[in-house]
Amino acid sequence: MIPDRPDRPGVNVDLHPAAAPVWLRPMFDDITVEVPLVKPEQEEVPPPEVRHSAVLMAVAGDPDAQARPRDARILLTHRSPDMRSHAGQLAFPGGRVDPTDVNAVDAALREAWEETGLQREHVTPVAQLPQIHVRSSARPVHPVVAWWHTPRELYPASEEETDDVFTVTIDHLTDPANRLTVGWGDWRGPAFYVQDYLLWGFTAGLVAGALTHAGWDLPWHSERVYDLRATLDKCRNNEATFRR
Repeated sequence: MIPDRPDRPGVNVDLHPAAAPVWLRPMFDDITVEVPLVKPEQEEVPPPEVRHSAVLMAVAGDPDAQARPRDARILLTHRSPDMRSHAGQLAFPGGRVDPTDVNAVDAALREAWEETGLQREHVTPVAQLPQIHVRSSARPVHPVVAWWHTPRELYPASEEETDDVFTVTIDHLTDPANRLTVGWGDWRGPAFYVQDYLLWGFTAGLVAGALTHAGWDLPWHSERVYDLRATLDKCRNNEATFRR
């Protein structure tokens, strides 16, 4: 399914941190990069053959609240179980930075439009976080935080990539009952129960880091480690790596 309205490449690609409501700013204060990513062919380090990706962390909520409001929420997608990579995982909208993208912000907004129908004029990019490398591919990923000032109903606009699109409240993510640590072999990482899915891996790490930096963490039993495969068996991710 193609979104009803076309995207507008190259539009709304600058960062405007002052546009974020007061309660959202702790998520990115003091950790944003100053210069958005240039086009991949202009990068010298890492080498140009390294493919960059960008993800959009779109956050909505009461714009007039001083403290984090109860309706503060963030956009997530469920990747189709038939995808070649990260199949069945919960993720932020995102994907590869193309040569035609102005910067990582442009790429994140384009990918969000392609996957969920999100119109870029409905958000304001407020921060670009330092790049993170995905453990499985070592690919640098550039997280972009956006203030979703005009929330609209979204949907799986690219069913080959995404089969579910929804928001989850920050209150749900900080609730200790929804948090756990999962392990697979010698790997350990944070995870969250979300709508009968398991949020884990790169996206869960990004969420956990954002909650901690914002000072929104509540005490939870992080020291107990649950087997990742056994935990996924109880959830509806249907991840290709762990199908029996």
